[in-house]
Amino acid sequence: MIRKALVLALLSYGSSALAQPDPAAPPTPTPVEPPAPPTPPTEPPATPTYMPPSDEPPPPPPPTAPTSTPTMVKGKTELTFYGFIELLGMYDTTQNLNEQMQNSGIARPGTYAGNHGATQLSARHSRLGLKIAQPVTNSIKATGQFEMDFLGNQPGNPSSATAAAGASEGQFYQNAPFRFRHVFAKLETPYLDIVAGQWWSLFGWQSSFHPNSVEIQGLPGQVYKRTAQLRLAKTIKTGAVDIDLAIAAQRPPQRDSATPDGVAAIKFTSTSFKGWHTKGANDSGLDGASLGASVIGRRFAVDELSAAPSKQVVVHGYGLSLDAMIPIIPATKASHDNALTLTASFVTGAGIADQYDGLNFGVANPSLPNPSMAATPPAYFPNIDAGLAMYASDSTLHAIQLTTYMAGLQYYLPGGKAWLALNYAHLKSGNAANFGSKAWTEGQFLDANVFVDITPTWRVGLEVMQNKQTFAVAASNGTTDGTNNRVEGMVMLLF
Repeated sequence: MIRKALVLALLSYGSSALAQPDPAAPPTPTPVEPPAPPTPPTEPPATPTYMPPSDEPPPPPPPTAPTSTPTMVKGKTELTFYGFIELLGMYDTTQNLNEQMQNSGIARPGTYAGNHGATQLSARHSRLGLKIAQPVTNSIKATGQFEMDFLGNQPGNPSSATAAAGASEGQFYQNAPFRFRHVFAKLETPYLDIVAGQWWSLFGWQSSFHPNSVEIQGLPGQVYKRTAQLRLAKTIKTGAVDIDLAIAAQRPPQRDSATPDGVAAIKFTSTSFKGWHTKGANDSGLDGASLGASVIGRRFAVDELSAAPSKQVVVHGYGLSLDAMIPIIPATKASHDNALTLTASFVTGAGIADQYDGLNFGVANPSLPNPSMAATPPAYFPNIDAGLAMYASDSTLHAIQLTTYMAGLQYYLPGGKAWLALNYAHLKSGNAANFGSKAWTEGQFLDANVFVDITPTWRVGLEVMQNKQTFAVAASNGTTDGTNNRVEGMVMLLF
């Protein structure tokens, strides 16, 4: 029975597998699925995707559109501290000179001081300064400057003859008085610049034309003056040349004259033709070739030549200064190798000795008559500094005349770390011989300097110089000249 059932099952499977479709029957259609609808865009996640940290700074924010309301600039006052520490060492062939030789009278041959030398070491010329700048407001820039050193006045000159009456040598060199050199405020506007305070005198366009020396300036025959003033200035830029115009009311050298000095000046400066220029011993930089002219006028009202004056005698002073800074071999900001620069000055006038350091030509007023032969003769106490306006023997008042010229060369060796400087000056008074037996009438100054920058801030220098003066009256040995030779070294740290 089982076998019969298997046979029947096999026969049934084979007949269904071999069967053919019926051609008359239609094919069964295959169902078609409709297309899937597009996937809607997904919203960005609310939390930013994590990015690894980067060293690159974030991009700046997009600029904001300007508004019609001006924004006031606010900020703190900017202070810049500067100066130098300096040690000077010097040997002189005569005595009675301190670190600043200036235009002091030279001890004459045949005198004790003229026949003996002196050596000094001093740090009194070290300097501190502070520059002040405030934010520009409405195109107006306000700046100021304080600059001080330790060359202030002390009682008496430290020598064996005067130490008892004034400062001892230890006090003079070690307890140096602090003094200010520059104290002024400056306002720069689109139309006019204003300076108020103590600054360089406008006469001679100081310090634009100052020479280069190890010796503390002013040198013999060099216009060198800082004074209280109110100055108005304007710079006209033409492209190739800047034209500076200025006028100033400066402190009167005699307050009893009741009249300030008046100074007017003009200067032309090239904007492309430039030279490397060191002013003094510390201020080096690239300056445009310059030509300057300035004039000064002043009034003196001196008490009459009497022990009990009852009136004043008026005399006027004047001065003309022509100055130049010429790059013979120009320099650039990138290099000043082999640069050669000339500085030059010519000055003439009367009653302007105070525009030079320590200059008075040794002049003096005549003694008052003493007809009664009093034990204490009558004395005249002038109300004016010596060397400006003096009385002659006929009791007439005269402004002391002078003419000076000065020239200097600065040559910068290849490498930019060493340079040489030479200076020559000549000064002469046409009428100093009429005022006292100790007056000198002519002077000559010559020096040679070498400087080396050990580092950008450590500077050393060496100078040899000669200062010679011709006196109106011969000394007891018949000589009319006094000469001092000096060798001076310098170590300076600039900051």
